Amino acid sequence: MDTSKDNFGPEYVVRVKDPKIGMEGFAVIHNTAIGVGKGGIRLMPKVSEEEVYRLASTMTWKNAMAGIPFGGAKSGLRWPIMGKNGRMDASLATKKKLIESFARAIKPFLFTKYIAGPDVNSGETEMQWFVEASGNWGDATGKPAKYCVGKGKTLKCGIPHEYGSTGFGVAQAAKIAAEMKKAPIKGATVSIHGFGNVGTFAYKFLTEMGAKVVAIADAQGVVHMPEGFDPKKVAKIVDSRKSITTYPGAKTLSADAFWSIPVDIMIPASVTDVIHEGNYEKIKAHIIVEGGNIPMREEIEERLVKKGILIVPDFVANAGGVISSYAEHMGYSPEKMFKLVEERISKAVREVLTKSIKTKRNPRQVAVELAKAKVSSAMKKRKGTF
Repeated sequence: MDTSKDNFGPEYVVRVKDPKIGMEGFAVIHNTAIGVGKGGIRLMPKVSEEEVYRLASTMTWKNAMAGIPFGGAKSGLRWPIMGKNGRMDASLATKKKLIESFARAIKPFLFTKYIAGPDVNSGETEMQWFVEASGNWGDATGKPAKYCVGKGKTLKCGIPHEYGSTGFGVAQAAKIAAEMKKAPIKGATVSIHGFGNVGTFAYKFLTEMGAKVVAIADAQGVVHMPEGFDPKKVAKIVDSRKSITTYPGAKTLSADAFWSIPVDIMIPASVTDVIHEGNYEKIKAHIIVEGGNIPMREEIEERLVKKGILIVPDFVANAGGVISSYAEHMGYSPEKMFKLVEERISKAVREVLTKSIKTKRNPRQVAVELAKAKVSSAMKKRKGTF
């Protein structure tokens, strides 16, 4: 992992291992000039230090652009692990042990340098396990709504990402991007790659805005409905935790075919580098709103921009989750949280795309430039890093 050209961080790279239970994880605290480092815990079988570093630096720019007093950080925990029988052990009991061990291992950095949160394969339950193990309610956000501390005016409760704050923010970003393309969100066709927390809520809120989602992909496959999906049927599938491929009457396509479907807006909301050398040339969308973190490398993104595709960068579009985290950190209500997400996301997207269109530059370059200016200003004002 080469960080020699990064003038903003990382401030800390923490590697932890618990051989007794097979726990191995990483925490990267990239920059804390604006505030304590904030970023979720990603649980994946092959999560790497480099991936966590890339995500942590993205969080620095995401929080800066969102206008909240958090710095950038991220952590990764390798899961599932090999069980004693030689098979992959993905049980909840094993997962709980890994998260508790990880929380205790990085406890010296928690709250003062790093506040955790949900990410891939972690949600409200995992965040409760995490803070119970660390011993401090404030060491992570995204906890269950009924998991509270204090009383009266000092009462603070969890605001789980299961409320859909990230997907809500992605929908708001898509709405603003469509408006700036002179194409109202109502009636716009949309494809969504990844139907987890971000994708399902992006679908929900976009559908409520009048957009027509015509293609959805999850880990099991791709379904295409040119006339749009029935929200009630989709909700039933989501509630039952079944694959979207079970949607009745939908046309099933190959994984590669997803990228060729012509739409107004495409939302990659799955995993890192899902758009790559092998599929980016197939894309026929007019707008890409990056719901997932780092859905493609910057050189691929640049090529798509040159083709005339308007792209809302990940750290601008999907900041709803971390804005929600800030709301929980401050003790806000869910209602106030959603208003804050709409306000901050809309403002950031307008700021980035307006300048991008005016200067004919890649939106990511513009957004990073704006974010770095904010972080640089904070770094100059601080007395010392440590």
